[in-house]
Amino acid sequence: MANSEVILLLEEVDLVEFYGQNDAKLNLVRKAFPDTVITSRSNMIKITGDKKRVQEIKNKLESMSKLLKQQKKLTLNHVKEILSGGNPFANKLPKDSKNIIVHGRNGKTITPRTKNQKKLVQLSNENDVVFAIGPAGTGKTYTAVALAVRALKLGIVSRIVLTRPAVEAGESLGFLPGDMKDKIDPYLRPLYDALDDMIHPEKLAQHMQNRIIEVAPLAFMRGRTLDNSFIILDEAQNTTETQLKMFLTRLGPSAKCIITGDLSQVDLPRNQRSGLVRSLDILDNINGIGILRLTSSDVVRHRLVKEIIDAYDKAGDAPDPRNRNNHYNNRKENSRAVEKNTAAKEPDKKEEEE
Repeated sequence: MANSEVILLLEEVDLVEFYGQNDAKLNLVRKAFPDTVITSRSNMIKITGDKKRVQEIKNKLESMSKLLKQQKKLTLNHVKEILSGGNPFANKLPKDSKNIIVHGRNGKTITPRTKNQKKLVQLSNENDVVFAIGPAGTGKTYTAVALAVRALKLGIVSRIVLTRPAVEAGESLGFLPGDMKDKIDPYLRPLYDALDDMIHPEKLAQHMQNRIIEVAPLAFMRGRTLDNSFIILDEAQNTTETQLKMFLTRLGPSAKCIITGDLSQVDLPRNQRSGLVRSLDILDNINGIGILRLTSSDVVRHRLVKEIIDAYDKAGDAPDPRNRNNHYNNRKENSRAVEKNTAAKEPDKKEEEE
């Protein structure tokens, strides 16, 4: 088969950023197409090989160039995603001052990174209660915390309340070291991490000491009225129906609330139904409540996270996390059966001895 040759000219892109250090990014393309020859000189790339393969490489390189122009950066993960057939900018938003939610530490701008994250911002502006449901890594919690920090800085609310159910996801709180705060804090760590990214440590410590910002387990919300507050309930899939109803009825007249959850990661015992499932069924048509469903295309973590989520969704045979006690329950049942059989045999043994 005759070889084909194509020359691609790179225009209006940072060549150092495009090629990578020591041509690291271009070498990824070469490695993905070992049956072709790819050479570069300044802003010119020459591709030689089978006609179809040459055109495919050209399309990949053009996608890399387009992404670099749009987002002003091109990472190795971006290149890997393009080479694997992904489209890293299809659901991503270019950085735009209009999209800024809040300025974090050291002037860092916090912006929605996907279209659904932007929709979460819009829904929060339009509704007092928002449900954000989606898989891990889609930025639900981080975006929600950014919205809460913005509301506090603008004086829209006077405090932030962040809460999570302290569900024992395969672990036992009783066996963890320390007092109750030490036991609970690891479950609330993701909320602290988001706050650390947006508020200077001294200011954050002051806010928490003055209870302007409060991070607490869901059980501590009972009996309270949360007014003039921005409240975030994270990991809501691990609430029972009673707990989530209790939480929703804590809201005061001037409160705003975002509830996040991932229905694929329920850690409740098998005999308990997730309160989030029930709430989504019965609250869908209430004015003032918004519901957003994010997907794997909104994942902003490592590129493999999206592929992992898609693989599990495609398999569709992952064990229900609510059945995680089956193994232990079966062991207990087997143990009881052995004890029963042993007890039944003991009289016969005594008769033999007599």
